[in-house]
Amino acid sequence: MAFNILVADDSETMRAVIKKTVSMSGVPVGEFHEAANGKEALAVLAETWIDVILSDINMPEMGGMELLKKISEDEELRKIPLIFITTEASDARKEEAQKLGVAGYVKKPFQPETIKAILYEVLEKAYAHRLEENAGEEAGEESDF
Repeated sequence: MAFNILVADDSETMRAVIKKTVSMSGVPVGEFHEAANGKEALAVLAETWIDVILSDINMPEMGGMELLKKISEDEELRKIPLIFITTEASDARKEEAQKLGVAGYVKKPFQPETIKAILYEVLEKAYAHRLEENAGEEAGEESDF
C-alpha cells in the first residue's frame, strides 16, 4: 500500500528536499504532488486522492494556517492528516495549529529521522485500518497456497 503525498511549500528547493527525505524514509509513496501555496494545494486536493499533506505555514497567497482552516471545514478533506514543516516555532502558532487539527509539527531545519518518525506516527494513526486490511489481505493471499 502506497501513500499519495502533497508537499506544499513556496520554495521549490524545500519541496525537493522534503520529497527526497520522505523517499529515503522508507514510507511507501504512490505519487508526490506539489503546490507552491495553499490555493494550489486546494486545487490539487479537488482533483487528486491525497493521503497526507506536508505543508509550510508561511506561503504567499494562502498560507498553511489558512489551508488547514479550509481543510478542517470540509467534510472529506478534514480526514486527510496535515503535517506542518516550518520555521514557525512559536508556542502560540503551534497551539493555534493544534486547535485546527494539525496532525504533526516539524521545525525547519529538520533531521530526516524527525520527518520519518512523525510521518510514520501520523500515517499509522490515520490509516491503521488500511494497514491492517492490507496485512490481512496479504495473509489471506498467502494462506490460499
